[in-house]
Amino acid sequence: MCLILFSYNHHPKYRLILAANRDEFYDRPTAPLGFWSDTPKILAGRDLKAKGTWMGVDRLGRFAALTNFRDPASLKPDAPSRGALVSDFLLGSMPPRIYLEALQAVGNRYNGFNLLVGDGNDLYYYGNRSGEIRKLLPGIYGLSNRFLDTPWPKLETGKQEFEGVLSQDRIETESLFRLLADRTRPPDDQLPNTGVGVELERMLSSRFIAGEHYGTRSSTVLLIGRDHRVRFSERTFVQKNGRILPEKTRSVTFEMQSL
Repeated sequence: MCLILFSYNHHPKYRLILAANRDEFYDRPTAPLGFWSDTPKILAGRDLKAKGTWMGVDRLGRFAALTNFRDPASLKPDAPSRGALVSDFLLGSMPPRIYLEALQAVGNRYNGFNLLVGDGNDLYYYGNRSGEIRKLLPGIYGLSNRFLDTPWPKLETGKQEFEGVLSQDRIETESLFRLLADRTRPPDDQLPNTGVGVELERMLSSRFIAGEHYGTRSSTVLLIGRDHRVRFSERTFVQKNGRILPEKTRSVTFEMQSL
């Protein structure tokens, strides 16, 4: 994931409302949203190269999502896959904080990442560049490729529009997909400087990214209701003749199981 906007315990009907874009190289093999055949309790897309995922839930309502921390100067080519951090949480049964405390001890083995993990009781944030485990309070948050709520332009404008959607009693999935589809780029004087050069900063500055070889592969909307209903929707995109076009929208709804 490269952009996550989410509301936690803020809306009267939903414990979690999340809208996110996954940006990746177009040629990286990926399976779309679905319950995993080898682990049917997990609902997620899947990176078929490293076998992990960027975001998912299980039938108990446990949730995890990941973004990379953009810092090319510190990349380690032999680092383990960060996608396993999401799948390992969902495969296991550790409470979120215990899981992150165990990860904190080995976090420096990985390239930079931000991780959200939660269950029916709590939601936590941990980034291996800050090293801090943070229990999140009710509110509206944004996460891209820096720290939680770093005020990059696409995050700030995205959060403003996100709040507008949240002001409605009924949350429309399509409204959140439209928010994620915005390709507006801010002026150069508002771009962050993460060490990738101004041309790449421009390309990466919009919510929806449409580069030549890299861009938004999927948009996701996740709603976890206070009635224990989960609705997970994913819209995938393909590159055709130099254009990035919607491929398919998939939605899965289920009732959370109790322990």
